[in-house]
Amino acid sequence: MVKELIQLVILFFVIFDPPASLIVFLVASSNMDKHERKVTATLAVTVAALLSYLVLLLGQSLLTIFSTNIEEFRIAGGIILGILGIKMALGLPLANLDEAKNSSGRAIASIIGTPLLTGPAAITSIILAVNDYGRIKTGLSICIVLAISAVMLYKADMIHKILGKTSIQVSSTVLGLITLAWGVKLVSHGLLAIFS
Repeated sequence: MVKELIQLVILFFVIFDPPASLIVFLVASSNMDKHERKVTATLAVTVAALLSYLVLLLGQSLLTIFSTNIEEFRIAGGIILGILGIKMALGLPLANLDEAKNSSGRAIASIIGTPLLTGPAAITSIILAVNDYGRIKTGLSICIVLAISAVMLYKADMIHKILGKTSIQVSSTVLGLITLAWGVKLVSHGLLAIFS
């Protein structure tokens, strides 16, 4: 169980990509005071958590409603992960930073909560993880990753001073390559299951 939990935490950390959210948060909240930044960070993680746990509870029902099966969803999710991984690996922005910079705290929190932390790739991965590992392990791993994300957003200034923007960007690029590899893996597994 511990091994699977660690695997899931790593998977969700890569897909939720807190370093990318941290970069957007630093740029978008540069004009805010300390209290506003904490409120925005709390709201962002709350939005991500609500959406994540909604998918955790209702994900399988969504597949039934849309008349699709887990293998077809696995392929679609792999394609989304692949696109996300390419954007991350090439250092392409996952959100419009200029728009975020001029937005209110709530708008910034919404952008970070979804699509940055809990975007299509995360939603897909949650549904697949519930199918492969069960709700308890998936829910616990989401909780751990969101807690790490919250700490990173609360300590954004300190992390930025220690690591610098370049180090954060490099880590996001490496996470992008891993995300792309998982996308390829999901597509290949889905195709094998359908055609075997």
